[in-house]
This record gives sequence, C-alpha cells and structure tokens, in this order.
Amino acid sequence: METKGKKEKAKERREKRLQEISLLRTIPYSDHQRWWSSETVAVVTGANRGIGFEISRQLAGHGLTVILTSRDTSVGLEAANVLREGGFNVDVHQLDVLDPPSIKEFCDWIQEKYGFIDILVNNAGVNYNLGNDNSIEFSKQVINTNYYGTKNMIKAMIPMMRPSTAGARIVNVSSRLGKVNGRRNRIEDSALKEQLGDLDTLSEELIDRTLSTFLQQVEDGNWKSGGWPERFTDYSMSKLAVNAYTRLMAKELSDRPEGKKIYINCFCPGWVKTAMTGWDGNISAENGADTGVWLALLPDLAISGKFFAERREISF
Repeated sequence: METKGKKEKAKERREKRLQEISLLRTIPYSDHQRWWSSETVAVVTGANRGIGFEISRQLAGHGLTVILTSRDTSVGLEAANVLREGGFNVDVHQLDVLDPPSIKEFCDWIQEKYGFIDILVNNAGVNYNLGNDNSIEFSKQVINTNYYGTKNMIKAMIPMMRPSTAGARIVNVSSRLGKVNGRRNRIEDSALKEQLGDLDTLSEELIDRTLSTFLQQVEDGNWKSGGWPERFTDYSMSKLAVNAYTRLMAKELSDRPEGKKIYINCFCPGWVKTAMTGWDGNISAENGADTGVWLALLPDLAISGKFFAERREISF
C-alpha cells in the first residue's frame, strides 16, 4: 500500500508539472529574450516522426528555419510536407548518422545552401525493448546509433556552427535510464562509476572503452555478471554514454572565445507515447519535446553541460 501511495503521488506530481509546462508553452517569448530569427537554422536528426518531428514543429513554430533530417528520404519528405502545409519554414535532407558519406554529403549541402547552422538537436535513436523486456540482441546497433551517431554529428557540425554573440546550441536527447548515480538502474562497479562521474577523469577514451567492454561481454554471453544497469541495459548504456559525452564536450567547448561559444546540454523527454515505446508511454510527444526546445532557445548563456527533465536540472 505504501508503494502504491508513493507511485500515485509521483504520478500526481508529474501530471501537475506537465500541466505547468503546457501553460508555459502558451506564454510567448518577449522581444529581449528572442535571440533567434527566421534566419536561425536548426538541424534535427531522426525528425520524421515522434519526438524529433515534434521538436521540429515547435522550433519552426517559434519562427526558426528547421532542417528536418531522416535516414529514409521518402518519409522525411512526407514529414516535412506535413509541416510545410501547416505554414512552417521547414527544409528536409536525407541523413544517416552512422554513415560517414551521408554525413559529409549533408555537411556539403548545408555549406552550399545555408553556410552555417545555429542549433543541432541530436534526436536520432533506437530502442528494441518494449514493456519490461530487456533483450540485448541489438546492443551494438543501439549503442552505435544512440551514442556514436550522436558523437558523429557533434563532431561534424561543430565546425559549421555560426559564430554569434548568442552562441550556438547543441541539445542531445537522452534518458534518466543513463544516470551514472541512478538509485535503481546503475553501474555496480564503484571505481568505474566514480571515473565516469568525475570530470577530471572522464574522457572520450574512457566512455568508448566502457562501451567496448560491455559489448564484448554481450558477445561472450556473460554481461549479466558485469554489473551493468538492470533495466533496458543496452539502451541505458547508450544514454549513459550520451550524458557523459555531453559533460565532456561542455568542458572542451568552454574555452571557446566570446562570439564563438557553443552550449551543449542533454535532456530526458520521459516515457513518451511514440513508436519507440510501442505507444505505451505516459507523456505526449508535445510534452516530451518541450524541454529540448526550451534548451535550444534558452536565453541564459551560462548553462552548458547540464542534464534536464521537464525544464528542471537533474543530476547525472
């Protein structure tokens, strides 16, 4: 009964917060808050459906030029046309975040047509577990797409981000399941957890090595004894890596001079009712996308290397 009571109270708090966020979305940005214009270019990966599509719609609704990307050209065109019919300024291009030639072609196209971008939203991702499943059959694909695909895009887009006093923005779609210090879903190796949680010891090599160790144990069939997260293990590991890489990049980008600043953050959209969750989520795509859009447009330039959910900072 006590557990049920806690769950009901948590549900009530979440619903109240979502109502607050829905209200906040109805309040227009004031002129002094709007650092962007119709010339501001935002790229959203994996944007043909779900959260990515909704992020594209909301950004375009704020008057930005949005480049909707999709691995499949035809479905990307279809999604973009839906938004265009709604009066939004949306462009579209094919993009496979795991294919270097596709990324290069995309960069060349942006260079030729726009010159620069101002916002990158890394949304492209996969998850093969529904309900309480915890299959690791597609671990390599999940980690390659969710982490390495995100990393590929960050490295490719940073040189293309427009210098400005407002600074460019990178927003990574992540998950609470990837928290290093989660109460339930966590890495059991205390030394590794400490290294991943400490910016002084965190490195790209450490993140990649951790994932390689996990994937090797999956291949060997002994991953269950490795102390990895218990729920949605492969997805959790991929998002843990995204969170860690976000913090690492924020540290590296902090040295950029004024006028060339790039701010990077990540957020958890929650358990959203989309195809990825088998439509089993408890949050609408509109509410799930909200924090990502809020971060992309945030006037406060001091925020970078943080993790958010429902417009609130949470711990990594």
